Amino acid sequence: MKVQADIDFQKDLFEAANKMRGSVAPADYKHYVLPLIFLRYLSNKYEQRRSQLEQMVKDPNSDWFTEDKETQMVIVEDHDQYKAENVFVVPEDAQWSYIMSNAKQPNIKEILDHAMKRIEEENPELEGMLPRTFQGSNLPAENIAGLIEIFSREIFSARASESVDVLGRTYEYFIGSFASSEGNRGGEFFTPSSIVKLLVAMLEPISGKVFDPACGSGGMFIQSEEYSPRKNALSFYGQENVTTTVRLGKMNVLLHGINAEIRLGDSLLNDQFPELKADFVIANPPFNQKDWGADRVAKNDPRLVGPVTNSNANYMWMQHFLHHLNDNGTAGFVMANGAMTTNVKEEKEVRERLIENGHVDCIVQLPEKLFFTTGIPCCLFFLSKNRDGKSSFRERKNEILFIDARKMGSLVSRKQRALSQEEIDKISGVYYSYKNKDTKRYDNIAGFCKVVSTEEVKQNGYKLTSGIYVGTEDIEEDELPFEEKMEQLSNLLYQQFEESSRLQEKIRKNLEGLF
Repeated sequence: MKVQADIDFQKDLFEAANKMRGSVAPADYKHYVLPLIFLRYLSNKYEQRRSQLEQMVKDPNSDWFTEDKETQMVIVEDHDQYKAENVFVVPEDAQWSYIMSNAKQPNIKEILDHAMKRIEEENPELEGMLPRTFQGSNLPAENIAGLIEIFSREIFSARASESVDVLGRTYEYFIGSFASSEGNRGGEFFTPSSIVKLLVAMLEPISGKVFDPACGSGGMFIQSEEYSPRKNALSFYGQENVTTTVRLGKMNVLLHGINAEIRLGDSLLNDQFPELKADFVIANPPFNQKDWGADRVAKNDPRLVGPVTNSNANYMWMQHFLHHLNDNGTAGFVMANGAMTTNVKEEKEVRERLIENGHVDCIVQLPEKLFFTTGIPCCLFFLSKNRDGKSSFRERKNEILFIDARKMGSLVSRKQRALSQEEIDKISGVYYSYKNKDTKRYDNIAGFCKVVSTEEVKQNGYKLTSGIYVGTEDIEEDELPFEEKMEQLSNLLYQQFEESSRLQEKIRKNLEGLF
């Protein structure tokens, strides 16, 4: 019940905030709402830490106790006391209490831009994350006051013990809601949660380095951190090509208590982590990019296992992912269905080499309508370097697991489908049984999953479509005797013959009437 209550609460907030959009385009509105939530978060964390320090210096049982007022103030104002707890310093004229008290001032847009500037001045590591865009916007001052009022509710107060967690969940809910309302543009920075959960559940990131070179708003990092049972056992690295999206992602991960290193740049043409070797690569890259700059990739680029083509970047992304895996790593990523069967010379050659070199571990075909960017179905690829049996995973170098999940998922809206937690568990459970040693025995399930030799894949023209290999689902036989079933089918066929004759006679008479 609590989860549902959270959803209803956040939905109410989103609808209230959306009513105040004014003359700002839907695609730009997030750049005003989300920084306000982040500002509220920073202020709360600072307030809570300051309150702790004020109590500690006055508590005789504390190591920080002192009766000297001046010393007390020095301790409370010491920036290192905040940084040690991963808290950013928020100047008085940027704190939420100050913003709230001035919300209805005619110069509130100027006050907000100034607050963003002051926070960045005090915390250089936040440089570029807090935009000064309010003054230059067409958003009416009264609408901004309304937004401030929404995020000033008691549940967001620094006095509320769960306020930081609530703000994190609210931020992510707003990102998803904005993405949904923006359609194709929304898909540039947000991957629907059921897809993120499925990728993470299949990769099982417990500890190590996680890399997402198309990280968007950072959802893959947040879900990975939630999945890992050990806090701070994962380190996160990301790259994103759009400045505003980098900002959204950095805010999002910080709101969830994650310190991710996210850099700006084109991953394929300007790799910001050339030396990084990760335990997990997890991504939802842009599909079917044309004219992406293949001619700018050097022939001796260390990422390449085959040729590149400017007609499509899909297989360049795959080579990029594989390159950034360490010797025991696995990459799981979303891909356009066409990548499973493309006959474009360069793409097919790379696909053949990935298969022949034993890197293709698993393919999952997905149902349609899972993504904002497209209504057509997509798939998941898993490339791995731990298929030789020398680690905790069993040897599977000469085989590939195919999963057909096209019949899964249910509609959550007219245009949107989502996978249930039970379906996510079923798919990830099959992959777990397939790749791990000392686990329950893997079994093929007709119509759903099958382990296929690379030789069989080769005989099928290196096609990776799951439906080719898993067969059809076993259909339970009904209990009617054969004679009775045939009689029913024959009667139905005779009825259809009679109806067909009647319709033909009617059509003939109608045609005669035309002449």
